[in-house]
Amino acid sequence: MEAPLVEVKGLVKHFPINKGGFLISRRVASVHAVDNISFDIHRGETLGLVGESGCGKSTTSQLLVRLIDATAGTIRFDGEDISALSGSALRRKRKDFQIIFQDPYSSLNPRMRVRDLLSEPMEISGMNSPERAARVFELLSLVGLARRHADRFPHEFSGGQRQRIGIARALALKPKFVVCDEPVSALDVSVQAQIVNLLKDLQGEFGLTYLFVAHDLSVVRHISDRVAVMYLGKIVEIASKSSIFSNPQHPYTQALISSLPMPRPRQTRRVIALKGDVPSPIDPPSGCRFHTRCPLVVDRCRVQEPPSREVGTHSVACHLA
Repeated sequence: MEAPLVEVKGLVKHFPINKGGFLISRRVASVHAVDNISFDIHRGETLGLVGESGCGKSTTSQLLVRLIDATAGTIRFDGEDISALSGSALRRKRKDFQIIFQDPYSSLNPRMRVRDLLSEPMEISGMNSPERAARVFELLSLVGLARRHADRFPHEFSGGQRQRIGIARALALKPKFVVCDEPVSALDVSVQAQIVNLLKDLQGEFGLTYLFVAHDLSVVRHISDRVAVMYLGKIVEIASKSSIFSNPQHPYTQALISSLPMPRPRQTRRVIALKGDVPSPIDPPSGCRFHTRCPLVVDRCRVQEPPSREVGTHSVACHLA
């Protein structure tokens, strides 16, 4: 089997909480945003990453493209450990992995024309002016915009058009891997479908590899090949799309899937209602982090953290799976 394009091993990100003044301060706690997660993404694949707000999905996204540095763990991209890169070496490698941000309203500089927004990464990478101009028009065509749009400012576009510009900017340097950090959550439902279909078409045309982060399980089901489920900084289950939605193994995944609306009004499904709130990532529970809300909890779950193990075609972190 071909080696994965992205290999994540033991990835950790803790944000310190300091107390004291500007000159004298000390760490009093840490936010455990991402806590020892491991997964692979194969070439040409779309891995969906789902979970409740605050579980660490966006932090994971930013770690993979080195927008923030990891506390521990390794990220290997195309066989190279990029978690150790810095300075010019990181800048040279960054053209191979890009990100599409969640909010198309704040991720584009309002003082720059579309032409400048798209050509800026090319200029940084050393592309000459004629090549940049031709590439800008090529990118606009790829995402369904016209040449005349190159001289407009972001405020002159709708939300869906702005996200198309964000997609074009991510593709400017012909990356191999693109992180889609909730790219449709700020858009209307009809526009969401257009953007998701555009991403699928671009993947088929250029052989792109995606990490697709989303809250909407229906969107994840449509675009993903495999799905990873995250809870409070941990990945609790990974499996193929069909297996996750037809036979979820982890109690948290089962609760998420049960909340999906049924496509036909006469169909029914037993909804698993989780009790209580998500614990604080500053002081996560001992043992299994889901045990405070799990309907199947046993004493072992409260004291022993479950390792991730293979259950059929699933990778599941649960003692009872």
